[in-house]
Amino acid sequence: MSSCIPMNTSTDDGTVQGLDGDDVQEQTLKLISQEDEKFEIPKRIAIQSELVKTMSEGDKEENEIPLPNVKSATLRQVIEYLTYHVDNPAKEIEKPLKSIHMREVVCEWDAKFVEIEQEPLFELILAANYMDIKPLLELCCAKVSSMIKGKTPEQIRKTFNIVNDFTPEEETRIIAENKWVEEA
Repeated sequence: MSSCIPMNTSTDDGTVQGLDGDDVQEQTLKLISQEDEKFEIPKRIAIQSELVKTMSEGDKEENEIPLPNVKSATLRQVIEYLTYHVDNPAKEIEKPLKSIHMREVVCEWDAKFVEIEQEPLFELILAANYMDIKPLLELCCAKVSSMIKGKTPEQIRKTFNIVNDFTPEEETRIIAENKWVEEA
């Protein structure tokens, strides 16, 4: 996470400034959602997104960052995550997951954050990937992994509403060819 925080210096009065002398603590950026809704947030929070960081560094005068691939509701969730984690860096998630219970894998706040329906969870995955927020992407993918862990293919299909397009013969052959997976 430290690579997301700009190098800064302190002035005589203790104010934190960026390398160009701007007061990093005071700066804000407006993130603009797919529906053109604007969210004004402190720059130090927003630049946890590598996409936002790169865009804001590319044009120092521009403080509006369009995010056409992120819906407003999802952007609200992303901002909530970034706001919490700006001063509480996310810890790396152990792989493979040691449990299907997220509270045993991540901190309580993160576990509660991903206790959401599938559709918003998948929207968060897309947003985290697009905005290049690796800890959020890993958290959401860990949640999906916890939903799959220990389940049969049929249970997974049911969980995610996936239609089985294999014939019974194809499925039997694939299971036989991949028996080693169950042994691991």
